[in-house]
Amino acid sequence: MTSDYYVQFTPEMKKEYTILVPSMLNGHFELVIEFLSTYGYKMELLTSQGKEIVDLGLRYVHNDTCYPAILVIGQFLHALRSGKYDPHKTALIYFQTGGGCRASNYISLLRKALIKAELEFVPVISLSLIRLEEHPGFKMNLRQYMGLFDALLYGDLIYSLVNQTKPYELTAGDADALKKRWIKQLGDALGASAKTRDRILRHRKVTYRKIIEDFAAIPKQPRDAVKVGIVGEIYVKFSPLGNNNLEEFLLSEGAEVVVPGLLDFFIYCLYNSIVDYKFYGRDFFVHLLSRIAFRYLCNKKREMIKVMEEEGSFRPPAPFEHVIALNQDYISFGVKMGEGWLLPSEILELADSGVNNIVCVQPFGCLPNHIVGKGMMRPIKERNPNINIVAIDYDTSATSVNQENRLKLMLAAARSTY
Repeated sequence: MTSDYYVQFTPEMKKEYTILVPSMLNGHFELVIEFLSTYGYKMELLTSQGKEIVDLGLRYVHNDTCYPAILVIGQFLHALRSGKYDPHKTALIYFQTGGGCRASNYISLLRKALIKAELEFVPVISLSLIRLEEHPGFKMNLRQYMGLFDALLYGDLIYSLVNQTKPYELTAGDADALKKRWIKQLGDALGASAKTRDRILRHRKVTYRKIIEDFAAIPKQPRDAVKVGIVGEIYVKFSPLGNNNLEEFLLSEGAEVVVPGLLDFFIYCLYNSIVDYKFYGRDFFVHLLSRIAFRYLCNKKREMIKVMEEEGSFRPPAPFEHVIALNQDYISFGVKMGEGWLLPSEILELADSGVNNIVCVQPFGCLPNHIVGKGMMRPIKERNPNINIVAIDYDTSATSVNQENRLKLMLAAARSTY
């Protein structure tokens, strides 16, 4: 323990502790957990939902704090009080970007909440590419970070294939079952064994093709389904807890859900470092490393896109360079707080691919998201009249009935154009 406020995760803890992961990118996190388990970490993804999570968050976090923070902290506290875990053998992990938003500040809020709840002894691990904190029992080397990015890339592929399969599968559950099988297989292959990791990296295209072919082989019923894209603040965009199971609701209404990949957010962060050097003369060394990493990840994404195009059964995402080009005349690349210029660019990317019906999710307490989300809807619709966008607000007092009614109106308008 370094202080009453900051408890380190030690090498001794690694042997006995369970590390709890918050519900957010559940599909991606399942793959990351499988990957990290090969290095000896015992991790568990929280999938709990319910009003008690919101109530706990409100009890230990100021109600002016953003909605995602209230949910994440409430879910952690709910798990620690559930009786399922020994709080003295449990750690929490959260991912920090080092930016000016919740991704950097949640951990401080979480630790304050743990102190108020008399759980100040629970370690909170910061996972960050820029190593904002030191945790001797949870150290990542370059090879492991590369494995994480591989996991995100495979996660985006599987996530896209699942969404393009579910509305059409003849037997409900086929896509989810195949997803679980591939997550287990990839987590093991990308993990600690140098032999299997080197083999899967050498044959990455073969692995992509095999995954795509497996999903293409699932029996499907051809039909015209309304395609609905989801954009917005990253937590509410992906988390079933944060968006009241938005994807499942849209699927139950007969829609095909389209969500831009997670890897784009990391490439966006790298591109912002490149822009910082151009606009503000920031550190050249950081700029150089960002350019190298940017090119590397863009190349890996294009490699995946090429295999999807060659196989031909599924709609591939757009290269990130195209996402940048789509935004040229809409909003400055200097607007980068939160989702920044990426959010309107994702709307344009979806429309460019034929997905004109879009849900923009807006959490309480995230002013940058409202500016680049709701604030950009009018100029985007003026220049793209075929786009049908609905903004859905999420906060502690919002009811799912109201949200679902607005979604049904959007779907009705979408179907009327078919």
